Amino acid sequence: MTQRQEFRVTRTYKDFEVREYMPCVLAEIKVSADYSSATSSAFSRLFRYISKGNASQEKIAMTAPVITSQKENTSNEWFVSFVMPSGSTFGHLPHPDDPHVILRDLDAHTCIATSFRGRATPEKAAHVAKQLRAAAAKENISLSDETRICRFDPPYKPGFMQYNEIVIPAYPAQ
Repeated sequence: MTQRQEFRVTRTYKDFEVREYMPCVLAEIKVSADYSSATSSAFSRLFRYISKGNASQEKIAMTAPVITSQKENTSNEWFVSFVMPSGSTFGHLPHPDDPHVILRDLDAHTCIATSFRGRATPEKAAHVAKQLRAAAAKENISLSDETRICRFDPPYKPGFMQYNEIVIPAYPAQ
């Protein structure tokens, strides 16, 4: 089974849950394009990195989800990321051959999350994100302007069977 990004649920609401994500390392690419083009081109470069496209020619395990994130008001600027396997550290991962692939540490952080089935199209993701933000506002939870579309299944899996999440970083309660 594919390893998943580690988190623990700290609170459950009717329409979402609050999660504490554990620290991890991301392999990430910034892409300026529409959602479909960005995810496709970035995925192939990131996959090359974990498939021996690195200084050590080391194969790195595939994990889930593939994260495509965007901040509000940046219509065609996307960050596509692979989470490196649990226990990976920035200093012990091989350097990417592709200069567009950047490794970065992600500290422990709190997010809200909800899941949905079906293809993670930009329209579907935007609709679910809007609902998630509205549900969080009702609970007086302050959110970042970043939205993460987290895809857990390969693109060849039938759309109706695909599992996805919308994850939004949250600010600690004041």
